[in-house]
Amino acid sequence: MKVAFKIFTLVLLTFTVSCGTSKKASKGGEVTSKEHRTNGERPAGRLPAPTPGTYQDKVARYIELYAPMAQEEMELYKIPASITLAQGILESGAGEGELTRRANNHFGIKCHGWTGGKVYHDDDRSQECFRKYKDPKYSFRDHSLFLAERKRYAALFELDPYDYKGWAHGLRAAGYATDRRYPEKLISIIERYQLHLYDGDTPARQVVVYTESTTSGNSGGRAYTVQQGDTLYSIAKRHNLSVEQLQKINNLKGTNIGIGQTLLVTP
Repeated sequence: MKVAFKIFTLVLLTFTVSCGTSKKASKGGEVTSKEHRTNGERPAGRLPAPTPGTYQDKVARYIELYAPMAQEEMELYKIPASITLAQGILESGAGEGELTRRANNHFGIKCHGWTGGKVYHDDDRSQECFRKYKDPKYSFRDHSLFLAERKRYAALFELDPYDYKGWAHGLRAAGYATDRRYPEKLISIIERYQLHLYDGDTPARQVVVYTESTTSGNSGGRAYTVQQGDTLYSIAKRHNLSVEQLQKINNLKGTNIGIGQTLLVTP
């Protein structure tokens, strides 16, 4: 009888501890109950892990994914694709910022009367309201509408859509950002990754063609012809070289390259 009572007591204690542990886990901030999930979204507090690789790798991936969206917005709303991409890279941390991963919000646009999905995120103040999108494409479209439908940005649309420097300074002057260096940051990103090439008439994604040939004067050497949308970094990565190696092979002092230029890609 005493043995049976001890077994019963042990089972009862195990059950009690198990229940107590479950309750503590539910208070830890990670929502796991089915009622808090919507449309199969990841539970609050559980964000996808950042993509491995250098910052340049992440930027290159961002450009590859979102350049077509930026070009489509340029065609419809006359906002330079280079500006849209640079703002997206800067505002979203190349797509890996917490707000972007939680809400597909690539441009840090706050609610401002927004009736769609919302998330709360620390910014200038604690837990400010930001717009939430089901897909990044809606963030890009809302960015275009945000600029096109507000009078304070009207002067921007009088600029040449290929004048990315004018747009960068115009955004700051119109009050898009409070950072005094915002124009310089955008211009730096555009020129570093040659995003202005995406402002051309022909979508860069359609003309990045891989061409190789044997060049005279370089025994067995391979050459690559620069296409629209290429950057020194993207070419180096494609041929398993570093930017420094590519510069050294071709006696380049900077990162500026031109469409049609031939680069050696064999060390």
